[in-house]
Amino acid sequence: MVAYSFQKRFAPKIVDGSKRQTIRGQRKRHARPGEMLQLFTGMRTVHCQKIIPDVRCLGADPIRIEFDLEGNIAAIEVCGAAIDDLDTFAVADGFEASFDMAGFWVMQHGLIRTFRGTLITWDVV
Repeated sequence: MVAYSFQKRFAPKIVDGSKRQTIRGQRKRHARPGEMLQLFTGMRTVHCQKIIPDVRCLGADPIRIEFDLEGNIAAIEVCGAAIDDLDTFAVADGFEASFDMAGFWVMQHGLIRTFRGTLITWDVV
């Protein structure tokens, strides 16, 4: 079983099922399809709370996000395939639109040109 921690702002969208994916950086081991996931806020703190019952991982796919010089999202690829509608993808990831997602990324990672990581998706509760 693999656990992921989320900021509190994402918990309501995970609970209502509108957020069923997360983008994570490189690490030794991510969840694999078929494994159960535990989703928390405040992991490794006294405020740790489980968001929803365990869910099954549907996918763990390579993702690449390209940013322009101002920090806007220029392109997203999952498994090498371009995502045509950046706003729809951003909403599925818990944001209002791609501008909101881009702002979050700049806040978290600074101005970067390319992010490579893993897109984890899960089943509905």
